[in-house]
Amino acid sequence: MDMTWFEEMERRIPRGEVRTRFAPSPTGYMHVGNLRTALYTYLIARHGNGKFILRIEDTDQGRLVEGAVDVIYKTMAECHLEHDEGPDVGGPVGPYVQTERRPFYGKYADLLVERGHAYRCFCEKTESEEDTGDFDRAANPCRFLTKEESDARAAAGEPYVIRQRIPETGSTTFHDEIFGDITVDNSTLDDQVLMKRDGLPTYNFANVVDDHLMGITHVVRGSEYLSSAPKYNLLYEGFGWEIPKYVHCSPVMRDQQNKMSKRHGDPSYEDLIAEGFLTDAVLNYVALLGWSPRGEQEIFSLDELKEVFEMSGISKSPAIFDIEKLRYFNATYIRNMSPEAFAAVAEPWIRKSVKNPAIDPAAVAALLQQRTEILTEIPEKVDFFDALPEYDIELFTHKKSKSDAVSSQEVLTAVIPVFEALEAWDDEHILAAMVNLAEQRGEKNAKVMWPVRIAAAGKAVTPGGAVEICRILGKDETLRRLKIGLEKLG
Repeated sequence: MDMTWFEEMERRIPRGEVRTRFAPSPTGYMHVGNLRTALYTYLIARHGNGKFILRIEDTDQGRLVEGAVDVIYKTMAECHLEHDEGPDVGGPVGPYVQTERRPFYGKYADLLVERGHAYRCFCEKTESEEDTGDFDRAANPCRFLTKEESDARAAAGEPYVIRQRIPETGSTTFHDEIFGDITVDNSTLDDQVLMKRDGLPTYNFANVVDDHLMGITHVVRGSEYLSSAPKYNLLYEGFGWEIPKYVHCSPVMRDQQNKMSKRHGDPSYEDLIAEGFLTDAVLNYVALLGWSPRGEQEIFSLDELKEVFEMSGISKSPAIFDIEKLRYFNATYIRNMSPEAFAAVAEPWIRKSVKNPAIDPAAVAALLQQRTEILTEIPEKVDFFDALPEYDIELFTHKKSKSDAVSSQEVLTAVIPVFEALEAWDDEHILAAMVNLAEQRGEKNAKVMWPVRIAAAGKAVTPGGAVEICRILGKDETLRRLKIGLEKLG
């Protein structure tokens, strides 16, 4: 076999740097486990001052979902996981989409056949049997065909797959950065399919070839692939290639028994954003699903994670996704935002219920920032700014402020002309007007402010008190609502 082409492919491979890859299949949404894999892969590259590569693994054509590649790009961009090489930015070892690399795999499979580490299998097997590896190699006559017999049947046009030839005896040991050395008996491994009848590679073959040709130094994937690792090792050895560092991450679980699954209603990244979580909070929380930093700190920016992320902190144990803990992270991020940044994030949610253009969303956001855990809470909290809701006069009765319907009626009767006389409508003047009125009446401030807030908002629980609500509503709207409240009490 002429090795010129293979030698040229070897010369293309970047060396001497950390190179990691995130290689999703475009089969729909980005679930939390996928996002964690992308994040860990990115952090290993950045912590090692290396390259982070995006590769699209689309050889399983039956499971492709239209638009899924766009979801991958959008999620990566929103999460600030910028890749150095990929289908959209190019790079020295492209193409970065597996189906566009189709001509490579057959050549490498033929090379393995030539070296005796693979063989053509002409047996009639279903695609499902090929995919699962449900095949008894001891009973497979194709394994024992001579090269001449195999070549002749292939030349005659007989369809075949190419299978990996697993040694019949001995054992294979591989090293994982998290789980250490693992040894398996070769007798327990199946002769997996490398190339299917349609000329496309299986996932297990394509990712080994691509990882080598792209110079990948660290392979991050789920621990469900631990059982495939010895077969990967044997492929690397069959080619005479250096084996990358394996980093197998334990699964993200819904509870002690069950993995997270979209089928069971568990949220994807997109779902979490739609449910009002901030991207940065999600990333921070996902980083801690199976990884422990040194020390007590748990709130990290992405830049901080790049500095502190060590593979040694990755746990062997499954991580349980706790939505309440994520809410805590989200609330912390919201409180730590600048007022301007929070106002920008909150405005679309405020406008879901506050359509009145006269209401300043930034002013409303200032009331919400310390009172919000997730953004989806916002519309219901502030809907009263748009329209005064129907409410019962029982709301005017409040034990702590010693308010009731009678005292509230007196307060509103007194406060309306005071407000009408105000020339400046701001927090300082609104507050002074109510404090002075309370002092004149010989009452505590709360006894004036409670009925004003109820009449202005029509709700017992509001972000902000009477002063802020009146200021945001404006003088005319506040007076209109106070008069409605007075009518209700009359």
